[in-house]
Amino acid sequence: MNSGTIRQILLITDGCSNQGEDPIKVSSMIAQKGIAVNVIGVLDDDQTEEPVGLTEVNDIANSGNGISRIVYADVLSETVQTVTRQAMTQTIQGFVSKELSQIFGKETNEEDLPPETRGEVQRVVEDLGETVNLQVLVLVDTSASMQHKMEAVKDAIDDFILSLQARTGNHYYSIYQFPARNQVVKELLPWTNDGKRVAKVFPKLAAGGITPTGAALKQVVRSFQDVPSANEWRDDSDDIIDSSYGSSY
Repeated sequence: MNSGTIRQILLITDGCSNQGEDPIKVSSMIAQKGIAVNVIGVLDDDQTEEPVGLTEVNDIANSGNGISRIVYADVLSETVQTVTRQAMTQTIQGFVSKELSQIFGKETNEEDLPPETRGEVQRVVEDLGETVNLQVLVLVDTSASMQHKMEAVKDAIDDFILSLQARTGNHYYSIYQFPARNQVVKELLPWTNDGKRVAKVFPKLAAGGITPTGAALKQVVRSFQDVPSANEWRDDSDDIIDSSYGSSY
């Protein structure tokens, strides 16, 4: 895990007007590639009932081994950071559980360990959460129904990048929108670890059109193949990231 990389897709959507390929099935296929699909469903601040379309948010995340939240736009920024961290912790804990099973020769739950050992395991998980390499692809729903939520989305992405920079581990992120003019998805920012570049993305986040969530997920997962290799990229501390990726989608 020290030399490994946690990969995530972070889908921000309101779940409305979905059409095309089944995003739940696509999310499951992505998870089989070792990439977690996290989903945040965004409500209008004056909305009192959860729309029917947002019930799919939880299903997409569950099938993608990810985390889901349905929140109001005014708390989106905090939620983006929380979901990313919780999904990362979930992945690390899964790795630790496998290691414990190998050590003890059987399936072992953390709760079954002695208190002092359990505490040590938790410290390992917390440390890895700060130091493990992280790649996050942010996929933003910019369909017409998201128009009034775009300012909240922009603020959330800005704060999220700041939170990545506070980690000691290497991080790389990219940003895509869907739909786009004459195409399902559009790359707004290629893979980078430069937090200053995100400001150039905000003017491009214009809303309009339908919501082809499944097709968008299927297309953007291919971009994980394009993350710069270890000998091409170094962070500010000159530490090399292991960003190799296996088979294609």
